[in-house]
Amino acid sequence: MMNTFRQSGTLLGFALIVVFFAVQLPDTFLTARNLINISQQLSMLAVVAATMTIVMVMNDFDLSVGSMASLSGIVAAMVFAAGYPVPVGLAAGLLVGVAGGLFNGFLVSVVGILPFVATLGTLTVYSGAAFYISNGKTIFGRDIPAGFSGFARGGVDIGDVKIPFLTITAGLVIFACWFILEHTTFGRRLYAIGGNKEAAHLAGLKVVRLRLIAFGLTGLGAAGAGLMYAARVASANPTQGSGLMLDAIAAVFLGMTMSRRGAPRVMYTLVGVLILGVLDNGLTQMRVDSYVREMLVGLIVISAVAIASLSQRGR
Repeated sequence: MMNTFRQSGTLLGFALIVVFFAVQLPDTFLTARNLINISQQLSMLAVVAATMTIVMVMNDFDLSVGSMASLSGIVAAMVFAAGYPVPVGLAAGLLVGVAGGLFNGFLVSVVGILPFVATLGTLTVYSGAAFYISNGKTIFGRDIPAGFSGFARGGVDIGDVKIPFLTITAGLVIFACWFILEHTTFGRRLYAIGGNKEAAHLAGLKVVRLRLIAFGLTGLGAAGAGLMYAARVASANPTQGSGLMLDAIAAVFLGMTMSRRGAPRVMYTLVGVLILGVLDNGLTQMRVDSYVREMLVGLIVISAVAIASLSQRGR
């Protein structure tokens, strides 16, 4: 009974949110233009949340994804400013994310530091590094190549609708994460680690290596989101990824309330992303203060975790 409520309750809540904003904003909310706008706004969060799911299936998590996204965007922008072509800047930004993710994985899986403590520490390290190398300034204007920022403004025309490249990129990342977790041996091993790390080790799984790879993929996702954000606003600053961490974790927890066993699933995480995105878009159009939105996200996280905990006790 509790599992049924948990699975259907989140979808019902999402439907009620959509209906509420459709009634309050009848001329703008459900228009094709606004829905495309929502998908583009959510693309960065979707990438981070999907790759965050990879570590959360192991009962780990990464608090540093927001600062890692900011650092990756800053590094790429500085490489661009130095006169290097777009592929070099993209590679530099992505490598920063992978290196940061692997470092997180090293602290957690090799050194044995709790994920909360380790990634809380690296959150400040990566944030400080972003401020240090940029001197706390925003990099924008002529330092950002037109080919880089133009990607975020482009899209694919399907009839009268233009699907943004950022939305397409997020869709490809979501599909890749879904396929990895649901249809590969690597994904099944990550779920086994999440079920019982000690038992997975005794069964012969290379737990340390698997956790390192998972954190590396999460770092790659954070870097990708940072680059997408920098392209979208044609600038990079040390704080632009600061809101991604809480929203990504909230999205994964929301998705977990829909899972029969309370385990993270990428497609359920996507529903969590949509809930947060629709809520943000609707409240913005209704001119509700941004602090109210932050309060609601916090309440959503608490509610999602509470529902998951109650359902597990009821088994």
